[in-house]
Amino acid sequence: MKIIHLIASVAIVGCTTLAWFILATALSQRTRESSETMSQEVAGVWNPALEQKHPEAWFETPNAPGGRAALLPASSDVRVDLKFVPKQRGLFRHRTYDVDFKAEYVFVNPTRIPQTVYVSFPLPAGAENLEGFEFRLDDEKEAEPFRPGSSGAATRAVVLPASGRTTLHAAYQTRGTGSWVYGFPDKRRISGFVLRMRTDFTEINFPVGTGSPKDVNRKTDGKGWDLTWNYPDVLAVPSIGMDMPKLLNAGPVAARIAFFAPVSLVFFVTVVLLVGGLKGVPLHPMHVFFVSAGFFAFHLLFAYLVDLVPIYPSFAIATVTSLILVCGYLRAVGGNALFKVALPAQLAYLVLFSASFFFDGLTGITLTVCGVATLALLMALTAKVEWRSHFTRREKAVPVSV
Repeated sequence: MKIIHLIASVAIVGCTTLAWFILATALSQRTRESSETMSQEVAGVWNPALEQKHPEAWFETPNAPGGRAALLPASSDVRVDLKFVPKQRGLFRHRTYDVDFKAEYVFVNPTRIPQTVYVSFPLPAGAENLEGFEFRLDDEKEAEPFRPGSSGAATRAVVLPASGRTTLHAAYQTRGTGSWVYGFPDKRRISGFVLRMRTDFTEINFPVGTGSPKDVNRKTDGKGWDLTWNYPDVLAVPSIGMDMPKLLNAGPVAARIAFFAPVSLVFFVTVVLLVGGLKGVPLHPMHVFFVSAGFFAFHLLFAYLVDLVPIYPSFAIATVTSLILVCGYLRAVGGNALFKVALPAQLAYLVLFSASFFFDGLTGITLTVCGVATLALLMALTAKVEWRSHFTRREKAVPVSV
């Protein structure tokens, strides 16, 4: 290939790269706007991320700051059942879940005289539709549905004798989005606390700032986990929480694939130009132009198919289309010799590399393996090439029929 042709080929790849960046930017912007709108709508229907606060109690006494002596539960037995039920809205699948919460808290009067103790159970902020809500002390039966106060907490008063105790029974079922967290008062001493969590999903992710469970056991059906947090007597306990499993959404994936597409094209063009030259099939910049267009067609088609078709069928359709365009064209240009090089090269650099974006953490290693394998292949093919004579060799004139 002449130097001027090489410069023209580089310019064509550069222009295609600019087109990819424009496409990726447009996809990112559209994805961001759609995500913000849909996330607000989903949170309005399915509730936002929920945090359940640890309950507390108090009694009035002039010997405490503010006239109130705070009490935390002497023991807590909490059970949480999380069910992952992702919902599709627009182009996004949202990480929604159902939560079934049940707990028993024991409060003790620490004084030697009877006290009127006010027991308060805070409700999750932003939660609506608390089904099966239960808030009762000891074995009492509620005559009517209990309504929380303006503070967002359910509160009741009970007279406890000296060193007496009462058990708070709390329960509800609701739903949320993203994560569920159980929070404790800052720097307070937590005693006799046990939380048992069951999940129906296997991907475990703990939110930042939360503690790890003491016991982790796989459910007998293999479709979830039984987790236990146990704090017999701990100061400054970290929160407990669970993030819902990550979901593959088409918009962000399509944008990331488009941003990194120039890497695929550079690898492919380098291999095809070099191997084609060695096999006596020199390529013109116009050939590079059509090959670049065939690569760009994959990303353009995939980006807009995902609006109408699920992500995996969209990827398959775009793959087949691009393979037919690029490999079919190069076969017409250079015959089977060039086709046998183009097909595996496009499968590796375009299809395999793009598919790696479906899996977190695989893109970097895939790019590295492709780069090293390409280098090894080219070194093996060109080890005995006399480069000086190869580039100075004059092409034979080809008669042109008129």
